[in-house]
Amino acid sequence: MRLRMIDLYKYRYLYLLLLPGVLWYLVYRYFPMVGVIIAFKDYSFVKGIWGSPWAGLKHFHTIFNSPDFYLIVRNTLLINLYSLMFVFTSSIILALLLNELKQMVFKRAIQTIVYFPHFLSWVIFGGLIVQLLSPKEGIINQIIMLFGGEPIYFMTKSEYFRSVITVSSILKEAGWGAIIYLAALAGIDQEQYEAATIDGANRWHKLLYVTLPGIRNTIILMLILRVGYMLDVSFEQIYIMYNPAVYDVADVLSTYIYRMGLQNAQLSMTTAVGLFQAAVGFVLIYMTNQVAKKTSDISLW
Repeated sequence: MRLRMIDLYKYRYLYLLLLPGVLWYLVYRYFPMVGVIIAFKDYSFVKGIWGSPWAGLKHFHTIFNSPDFYLIVRNTLLINLYSLMFVFTSSIILALLLNELKQMVFKRAIQTIVYFPHFLSWVIFGGLIVQLLSPKEGIINQIIMLFGGEPIYFMTKSEYFRSVITVSSILKEAGWGAIIYLAALAGIDQEQYEAATIDGANRWHKLLYVTLPGIRNTIILMLILRVGYMLDVSFEQIYIMYNPAVYDVADVLSTYIYRMGLQNAQLSMTTAVGLFQAAVGFVLIYMTNQVAKKTSDISLW
């Protein structure tokens, strides 16, 4: 115990630097967990959390017996599945392409361009996407009409909406997501490439047998973390870009929670939805981690 106190004093400045991060997580991540109790109560603003009567599993029965809930879960899963298939993989592909660039000035310019959209809020970036796809003034429809086609109402057609969401996510986040893979690529021993060249390997062989195995653990780790968000879609993105005409494919759990919780003041029911969302996310992370542990040498725990 005395030794630990000596170490604590010895590294006091490092612990002091750690303190703001710990406080942030306590205040904004852990203390609000007390509010989960609302899911099991008939919450009233007047009575408060502790004064509101207990409701048991009433709100869970309500959401699970609602046909709209299963439609919303389906929409959430499908959009996240598209994101996993295309947005997640696009970051890896972009990192591999950037890694092949040898001209540093050109490489840095491309990196700056693809990173920049990440720093724009969805209010701005989503607004740009809506304008680009405008049936009258959007450049996409202008090109379509230039070739003799009819303008397409992308934002009001259910068959296009998920594709628009996926492509906009790629444009905004693929560059930022590539950073961690570029860092992993930088850690690959260059002697492996030299040995592969001596053995007569071309670029494709080096990609398959040196590059991808070199970042395999990073890909698995990021995949585990990404799977945990399969029931979580960016609220800002959907809210900015959807409209009543595409509710059948665009309404997801985050927008449902906003609409029912803030607009209709059904806080107990939306807390139950949020708790369900968190529980499923935890189960998915656990299952993916177990699979990764058995099939590779990396896992979260």
